[in-house]
Amino acid sequence: MKNRTPYAILSLFLLTSIASCKMNTKDETPKTEEITEVITNDELIEEDAAILLGLQKRSALEASPYDTWFKDNYKEHTLDTVTIGNIKGDLTTTDITLFMGTWCEDSQRETPAFYKILDLAGIDASSVKLITVSEDKDTPEGLEEGLDITNVPTIILSKDGKELGRIVEYPIESLEKDLAKILSGQEYKHAYAE
Repeated sequence: MKNRTPYAILSLFLLTSIASCKMNTKDETPKTEEITEVITNDELIEEDAAILLGLQKRSALEASPYDTWFKDNYKEHTLDTVTIGNIKGDLTTTDITLFMGTWCEDSQRETPAFYKILDLAGIDASSVKLITVSEDKDTPEGLEEGLDITNVPTIILSKDGKELGRIVEYPIESLEKDLAKILSGQEYKHAYAE
């Protein structure tokens, strides 16, 4: 019978090495306002995709590897053209901040649909402040600080520095109808409002 002790020690060493690679990599994330990609071992194995963090441009979501889900969900969203026609003017005078996670299925579904709405309304995508967050809902620059970002996507509509309302994670009726309620000043509570 062979002595398996060296194999057990080698296996234990390998497991310890792998576990230490997965520990707190947050502090190692570079701080920049440019597109920042962070790859964790789990994502590399499971999705082979990086997580975008910080202030972004729409074009980052339309580039590989995000373009697949972006294009599919953009195409899949059926527009409520009547509601969009009614809110188009209000959208042009509203400040929009969108927090989302490239790792988040809800963000992958709702963000392209939101951009499709903006496209039909004639809103320039560059006027949207797009912020991508980690699974802890934060960014290296702290762009989320003071904004109570608990779930993503979170779409915040503001005017003259005052928040009008927000859609959190998913719309109550539809993105178009929820936007219309917020922009018209009707009572609106997002999915996590108390």
